[in-house]
Amino acid sequence: MTQQELTKLNLGQSLDDLANLDPRGYGVCKILYKASRERAGGPCAMKSAEALVSTVKAGDFVFIMTGFVLRPFKKAEMDGIVSSMLLCRALVKAFDVKPVIICPEDNRVAVENMSACVGLHLHEDLDELKEMPVSMGVIYFTKDSARASAQADEIISRATPSAVISVECPGANALGVYHNATGLDVTELEAKQDVLFEKLQKMGVLNIAIGDLGNEIGMGAVSETLEKYIPYAQNGACRCGCGGGIAAKTSADHLITATVSDWGCYALIASLAFLLENIDIMHTSELEREAVVCASRSGMIDMYGWLIPAIDGFGLEINLPIVSLMRELVSSALSLRETCKTWFEKVDELGYFEGRYNV
Repeated sequence: MTQQELTKLNLGQSLDDLANLDPRGYGVCKILYKASRERAGGPCAMKSAEALVSTVKAGDFVFIMTGFVLRPFKKAEMDGIVSSMLLCRALVKAFDVKPVIICPEDNRVAVENMSACVGLHLHEDLDELKEMPVSMGVIYFTKDSARASAQADEIISRATPSAVISVECPGANALGVYHNATGLDVTELEAKQDVLFEKLQKMGVLNIAIGDLGNEIGMGAVSETLEKYIPYAQNGACRCGCGGGIAAKTSADHLITATVSDWGCYALIASLAFLLENIDIMHTSELEREAVVCASRSGMIDMYGWLIPAIDGFGLEINLPIVSLMRELVSSALSLRETCKTWFEKVDELGYFEGRYNV
């Protein structure tokens, strides 16, 4: 095993571990992570980052899907939109691509305000986006099931991406019903973005999904675990009476699970920073603060409905240190490469990691 391989393995695991910290203590993140880690054959965020590095090139479109609308407020939540906007920044810095947020109209104000926060010019015209540097695009996706397929086809005809990444984006179950975390029907509130995701997947487009419960696009990849261990995911276990449970049908090729989907996305961004040896790809805690506050002031709500700068019930007190730790892990791995070279060689000689973990 080379020094780079050993670093990638253990740094990747540390980033996954941070994304799966369990402040609530109820263990759902641990259940999901075991399944997603086994499926990936290595640290999940690092594996997905490697797929992006080997696929995406300058000038490509990359679609980022997000936007979960919560009842009873009928407003979009913080989780997903915050990291998706920061991911747009990271992808521009990493690859000089054209990132496009796909989201419901409910996220409009947040996208408009946060684009300036992350330093990118915003375009709704994708032809215009193609010609403009330091820019991102946005498409507001329909909530009408009857219109979803046609809109997806129209988007693909205008711009076929080299990758699509879903971050905390609602996914329908096998019966076509969308659910919230407690098993209630939210179908009429949600954009039908899984239609576009599945079309791109069938076309062979690199697809990555990030989720934290099981009702998000892509989580069908660990359906057996969802149906066995996650509340409301079993057939008939949801509270709306549809009989299908909350588990999303769509199965992503690459899956990242986390306690909070935003944290999983941060692990992906940090992994890109390591692989491309550019720490500036990973945002700072100061920018994290600005992004979270901006999203909150733009009407995005916490999981519990509060109009405060918190994500899934976790305030700045925990979100900022997670970002700082991830950034410092990558910075240390890059800056101490030569300093620690002898130690890597000695560890490798003693063979602990050979065959123990996948790289």
